[in-house]
Amino acid sequence: MEIAVLGLGCFWGPEIKFSKIDGIIRTEVGYCGGNTTQTTYKDVCTGNTNHAEVVKLEFDPKIISYNKILEFFFKFHDPTTLNYQGPDFGTQYRSEIFYLNEKQKKIAEEIIELENQKLSGKVVTRLSLLKNYCAAEEYHQRYLEKR
Repeated sequence: MEIAVLGLGCFWGPEIKFSKIDGIIRTEVGYCGGNTTQTTYKDVCTGNTNHAEVVKLEFDPKIISYNKILEFFFKFHDPTTLNYQGPDFGTQYRSEIFYLNEKQKKIAEEIIELENQKLSGKVVTRLSLLKNYCAAEEYHQRYLEKR
């Protein structure tokens, strides 16, 4: 199994979409890229923690590739809007791919470039090394109840 961590706006919609894809074994909502290893939704909403809302995906690379996951990532949100998706505004709703290794980084760079060509250079998606991921503990019980 492999892991992908993606920020594409409010985590609930993407979490549901990704959970329905063949090869995605498990999904989890959380926060990533911030200044601390633990945070809460209330803290993130202040804009002071630098965390993005993310979906963490555990996937089987024999069934779905990281490339394909990133293709879905770009279909599931608007990568040309800075710090908002739909009605949600704030830095926590930014478009960001958090890579776990150099292979993921290279794939993400290539796919971002392809998307940028399609969208006339308007892609604002960030690419960052995974840092300070934490599960959204206040939603953990909700996640378990859904499954």
